[in-house]
Amino acid sequence: MSRIYNFNAGPAVLPLEVLEEARDQFVEYQNSGMSIMESSHRGKEYDAIHAEAIANYKKLFNCSDDYAICLIAGGASMQFAMAPLNLLGAGQTADYINSGAWASKALKEAQHVGKVSVAADTSKEIPTRVPGVQDLKLTKGAAYVHITSNETISGAQWKVFPKTESPLVADMSSDVLSRPIDAGQFGLIYAGAQKNLGPSGIALVVIRKDLAERAAANVPTILKYKTFIDENSLYNTPPCFSIYIMMLFSRWMLKMGLENLYRRNRDKAAKIYTAIDGSGFYKGTAVKECRSDMNITFRLPNEALEEQFVKEASKQGMKGLKGHRSVGGIRASIYNAFPPEGVDALVAFMRAFENKNG
Repeated sequence: MSRIYNFNAGPAVLPLEVLEEARDQFVEYQNSGMSIMESSHRGKEYDAIHAEAIANYKKLFNCSDDYAICLIAGGASMQFAMAPLNLLGAGQTADYINSGAWASKALKEAQHVGKVSVAADTSKEIPTRVPGVQDLKLTKGAAYVHITSNETISGAQWKVFPKTESPLVADMSSDVLSRPIDAGQFGLIYAGAQKNLGPSGIALVVIRKDLAERAAANVPTILKYKTFIDENSLYNTPPCFSIYIMMLFSRWMLKMGLENLYRRNRDKAAKIYTAIDGSGFYKGTAVKECRSDMNITFRLPNEALEEQFVKEASKQGMKGLKGHRSVGGIRASIYNAFPPEGVDALVAFMRAFENKNG
């Protein structure tokens, strides 16, 4: 077996021990005579997995009993619609802070549901950044304030979250549980699993229970957060195998400890940024104060060199470094499970590439 260093932005790298445990249990799960993929979502084998996943994520978020953990198919894109459908009532306004491509997508979906006010917009700024608190023009009495904690494409991240009178809603798909946070500061957190939690196609939702009561009667049952709370995310057949992997990933994070993961993530990012800043060849694309610890974005002197960089890195076992098609450049995504030795390999390659082509 020869595993690469996987810099893909998502679906992304998983902890090797999670993959190995899932492999070892794939054909027959814990002497049950069948794979967990074949097991009933009402059976005892899966029930234990489901219960542990919810308990572990509640522990990782350190959230009180005022909050519920929900596991919802559809990824973060489904949540772009579910959040306003549940929280934005008739005659109300929701504030959206537009920091880039993913915040823009969330905003557009909310506009299909009700009235939206753009509280700040840095989505087109170069170098990229998230708004500062001084940029925010919040609506008094807003139904909620929506932010995207980390822009995967631009590589800009909120380092300190704004304090708001209205409930704060956050899409944390790119940096969820990459650092300790105060879950009590948020009314709703959602995150597509495929970057820091598990496979694609499912979202983790942390919601204050009282907010789930807001949904109007005409919101379809399957799109109500209250349905997932009342039915413990078992109203319909959930994506059982994906939740199984999320459970194993949660065990790994609990074992690592969020403070330790945060230090490791910060140190990984710092090594690459140091290599960028110490060079006249590479140029970071995000404002330094907003640089993401998860998605490091940078450019080379021209696109031909960027293409060559990606090709040569791939030959050396470093894949997924091509920037998003909408912006180009280079992007190194180094989520929770990405190993520090992969960062060391990239930094060494960057220096060698510059020496040869600079």
